[in-house]
Amino acid sequence: MGGQGGVVGGADYGLWHFALFYRDLDDYAHAIADFLLAGAVAGEPALVALPGTKEDRVRLALDQRHISGQLSARFAERGRAGAAAAASMTATRAPAPMAFTDMLELGRNPARIMPAIQAFIDGAAGEPIRFVGEPIWPGRSPAEICEATRHEALINLAFKPTSATILCPYDVAGLPEGVIADARRTHPVVISGGRPERSRTFAGPDGMPAGCDHPLAGVPADATVAAYARDLREVRTLVQNEARKAGLPQPRAVDLVLAVSEVAANTLRHTAAGGTISMWQAEGELICQLADTGHITDPLAGRRSPNRDRPGGQGLWLVNQVCDLVELRTGHDGTAARLHMRLASRPDQR
Repeated sequence: MGGQGGVVGGADYGLWHFALFYRDLDDYAHAIADFLLAGAVAGEPALVALPGTKEDRVRLALDQRHISGQLSARFAERGRAGAAAAASMTATRAPAPMAFTDMLELGRNPARIMPAIQAFIDGAAGEPIRFVGEPIWPGRSPAEICEATRHEALINLAFKPTSATILCPYDVAGLPEGVIADARRTHPVVISGGRPERSRTFAGPDGMPAGCDHPLAGVPADATVAAYARDLREVRTLVQNEARKAGLPQPRAVDLVLAVSEVAANTLRHTAAGGTISMWQAEGELICQLADTGHITDPLAGRRSPNRDRPGGQGLWLVNQVCDLVELRTGHDGTAARLHMRLASRPDQR
């Protein structure tokens, strides 16, 4: 596998992007441990983002591997490190560091994951890095799964010129078949039963599963709807009132007002026709949608950290940081941004 060049699109690309299909947590933990230790002995620092207690299973597997000195060859061949770098656990240089974070928090809004990866890449100062991220797990809502799938597809576009090896685990026993099918579309290589193989349905570095680009479902008939064209004070007042009625905690209500203000300000800045705001409650969430006639041409808008050397570009990034989920769709009629704020924690988020 190491002699094939970057698996996203050939030797011109530095990104390796794997989907790991698993059914058993022991196999899951040991496969990830192999992946991380192969990177460690090759001098590649790793960032690991797994949901809930799965981190504990991986840490235990890492401890067992350190004690036994065992290392699978599955992930050993990578770029300049090669198989030789992973052949011995007694390398003279210290293993590269690993950092862990909880995907339940980082990936609550999947658009937050990419800036975290980019920050880790930047911190490595051009050296190869590894990332393990599980953005989709049983219990996620359909909207969350869709946005996480978009994230997986956009990884191929955002990081194709970087020296990064990314492993994304998928629970084939607990996730719908459609999610697994989309994983094959968003990952050039899939690992099943311990064996890597090229995905025959990979959509390419610029591809996106069709379902992820469908227009958002319609606004409910009982939603509170208002137009805005010049003054944002009425928009802010509407959001504050709806947040209070829904029981959204005050700090989160402030976050929502801030996010709505950023999106609405973009409407006034870039369109002449103004926009429409709609608010409603659904399944433990307060949802706010802003629609206008503008078009967003950058598929990575809001998923990159702001560039301090260039003004602008901070609005959508900030919206993604403060909202629990953001759905952004641009079509022939304009753009809709749907912002989700949870009214209470779900069991899978505790």
